[in-house]
Amino acid sequence: MARMPTAAKTGPTPTLAYCDVLSDDGTRLRAWTNDAEGVIDGPTVVLCNGLGTSAWTWPALLEPDCGVRVVSWYHRGTGGSDRPADPSRVHIEEFVEDGLSVMDAFGIDRAVLAGWSMGVNTAFELAFRHPERVTGLFAVAGVPGDTFATMLAPLRVPRPVARLLTVNFARTLKYAGRGLTPIARRLPVGRKAAAVVSHSGFMLPVPDLDNTATAIREFLATPVEWYMHLALTTSEHARVSLSGIRVPVAFVAGTYDLLAGARDMASAAARIDGATYVELRGSHFIAMEQPDVVHDLLLRFLDRVG
Repeated sequence: MARMPTAAKTGPTPTLAYCDVLSDDGTRLRAWTNDAEGVIDGPTVVLCNGLGTSAWTWPALLEPDCGVRVVSWYHRGTGGSDRPADPSRVHIEEFVEDGLSVMDAFGIDRAVLAGWSMGVNTAFELAFRHPERVTGLFAVAGVPGDTFATMLAPLRVPRPVARLLTVNFARTLKYAGRGLTPIARRLPVGRKAAAVVSHSGFMLPVPDLDNTATAIREFLATPVEWYMHLALTTSEHARVSLSGIRVPVAFVAGTYDLLAGARDMASAAARIDGATYVELRGSHFIAMEQPDVVHDLLLRFLDRVG
């Protein structure tokens, strides 16, 4: 069930609308759409976003003339969504349930799923379990399962070592989270901070520093310990069986992505009949670094799906 959407002005970008949706286990989710006024003339895309991230990580979809109606939601315990009564219910399988609940609340029977980062896991798992609800998969900077083993790929770290290092790093941050969260929330994140982050190598230069600053601030609002709890739980998600994927698929990878290896994305694309693969000179945040390029690829994919 859903509560009527409420609109929120977002500066120079169009109005976003938010509403509450109940997932199958009763967890209240904060869902959003970029089409608050109901005027976008274009196909609907259900966005399975990166873990704990917001609409601001897809700046091209916030443009009034983007031509795509987007429906998405915040993960459990982030961005205004409630934590589940059972804290262990934060696996990719629960995120699939959440995605279906959001689709039902917005009256969406079938749609293209766009995924970024860990959202690619959610999108592929949803397509595998409920193929009747999916017409296509647009995967950006993410792999369909076993994500942590693909991290650090540009550094040529072997997969088992990469998984060990990244999982233990997340575990350490989870234990230290209660002390780190107050610090993270007090960080002064503006244009200067966004510029530093976007020249760090972890993220590459972006065209819109104000948008990037907003995206960072929204991300830092989630308690570190809860975010790492989500990350560690989703790290258990195994590879999705790609033989069961029967819809058009497009992968967009970043050459210097430290959080989802481009090599593994190319390998996944090669195992899906008819899938396309594009690699851009960018990082994990390619949709913020090259928003127009990624958006053009999405529009082409939507034309292909038809």
